[in-house]
Amino acid sequence: MKPGPMKSGGAKSGGVEATDHRRTLVSLAYPVYFELLAGVTAGIINMVWVARLGGAAVAAVAAATSLENLLLGVILVAGSGTTVLVARARGAEDPAAMRSAVRGGWALWAIVTPVVAVGGFLCREPLARLVLGGGEDGSALLATGYLSIALPGIAVFFATNVIDGILKGAGDTRTPMRLALLANGLILVLDPLFILGLGLGVRGAAIATVLGRTVALVCGLMALRRDAVLRQAAGAALNGGGSSSADARRVAATGVPMSADFVVRMTGALALVAVVARIGVAEVAAYGIATKAMYVATMSFYAVRQAASIRTAHLLGSGRDERWAIGRQALLLAGALGLTAALTLLAAGPWIMRAFGGEGAVAEAGTVYLRCLGPYLVMLACFITLGGVFEGSGGSGALARITTCGVGLQLALAYGLSGSGLPGVCLAMAASMALQCAAVARMYRRTRPPTHPGAGGRAAQRAGLPMYSTE
Repeated sequence: MKPGPMKSGGAKSGGVEATDHRRTLVSLAYPVYFELLAGVTAGIINMVWVARLGGAAVAAVAAATSLENLLLGVILVAGSGTTVLVARARGAEDPAAMRSAVRGGWALWAIVTPVVAVGGFLCREPLARLVLGGGEDGSALLATGYLSIALPGIAVFFATNVIDGILKGAGDTRTPMRLALLANGLILVLDPLFILGLGLGVRGAAIATVLGRTVALVCGLMALRRDAVLRQAAGAALNGGGSSSADARRVAATGVPMSADFVVRMTGALALVAVVARIGVAEVAAYGIATKAMYVATMSFYAVRQAASIRTAHLLGSGRDERWAIGRQALLLAGALGLTAALTLLAAGPWIMRAFGGEGAVAEAGTVYLRCLGPYLVMLACFITLGGVFEGSGGSGALARITTCGVGLQLALAYGLSGSGLPGVCLAMAASMALQCAAVARMYRRTRPPTHPGAGGRAAQRAGLPMYSTE
């Protein structure tokens, strides 16, 4: 696979070709959605069972799992980078490049995991106190116990993420979904056994989670061995020999911007809690509940984003520049998903708050917040899903910069408008997202198919994206 002119997909973007893109995006996205939702559900399962141990136990598990979610951004460097490179190699029908991408993903895992697992284990007590403060109620001590098992076990979590990335790049999003559901099913069974039956409490929740993920990891490794495309790649000779460190650098160069985008957005969401805390305790509780309810919608946006990334990288690898057409279909799906979510929150806000345990002033504040989120959600859906086109084509660095600036602006505006309560926070979120959408729309316009032959490569260059050819 060498640099060369890109074939434009502009002439084929309508009719059958558009339908093909849409069907492919849906086919790839819906298993990813259930996989992402399963990841959120795992934390909820743990919370339900440890709730029987008291408020300190709930706070400990909530803090520990929030830290684990933040650490997910670290391994996304390997998982997301591998997905894009494997998909691109699959499109180019280059088994050697695919093997190189897979080897790079595992090499990066081997570099990152010991640092996080060992370093995190040694710092588990300060980390628990950092998240929970003094923890006079004993929650910090309980969180330390949870992290003493969860942080060494993060090696399993990280390995599963790499396997997911490899399989998705190979075009298989269903197996990662099945692995996530398997892990959740095991956690659901093991939690009561270890937490209550064996009397291990919070530590039991960590053990159940690591064991469930370990079984899923073993099944994932078996799935890699069974995949025909990956078996062919495993037997291919590497171009020029290469080295694991060079492969790891290529994966990291692709994955770091995507990881940065995730970490910045997660950090912004956590920082926004501090801004909301200026309004009142009821508003903080309402914001927390509403954010959990929003996951059901936002996970669908990220599912379409991953699908768009895989589809874009695959076609670019085969020499077809279909970014404009894929982006158009992704936006259509995003608009439908965002509008559905906005209307649902508008109509069912009070019932949603009650379903998540909100009562009184908390339920009232949360209902207002959910009903004000509509414009933000629609724009967020468009921004996130369109971002998949740039992740799959090498433009994720620019996307990460837009996200970083947008999150900074959002926090500043939210601080300034917090005097208007949660509606003011919603306004800040919407205003910031409108500017982020304008920036990504400008990037997207540069992918418009050329109107004359030979301009495809120049269009890609103007967009700051790489060009590939299979010739």
